[in-house]
Amino acid sequence: MSVVCFYLDEDCQAATLAFALRAHGIDVTTTNEVGHGGSDDEEQLQYATSSRRTIVSNNIGDFSAIHERCLKAGRDHAGIILFPQQVFSIGEIVRRLLRLWQTLSADEMRNRLEWLSNWGAK
Repeated sequence: MSVVCFYLDEDCQAATLAFALRAHGIDVTTTNEVGHGGSDDEEQLQYATSSRRTIVSNNIGDFSAIHERCLKAGRDHAGIILFPQQVFSIGEIVRRLLRLWQTLSADEMRNRLEWLSNWGAK
């Protein structure tokens, strides 16, 4: 079972979020760390997919539309996780991403769109 690796796009790449995820042993990188600042969303998803990383974003409108286009075109991606800005604290985002990371494999995330709001405490 392969482990999910995250790619934080420009909308949610707070250094504290990346640091906190790494403190839990999660493989995470950000748009700025890989020099993709200013790339459009399609390019971001393409990079994430080629790097076998699930993209994490606050850009709900664009990435949900891109996900639908990928499904219709039969184009693969490594997964998309979306959540609205300023709804969760950094700690809550980390808890929810950790729960998802412990539950789903990279293979299970393939071509999947997940809402972080669905990963709260049960």
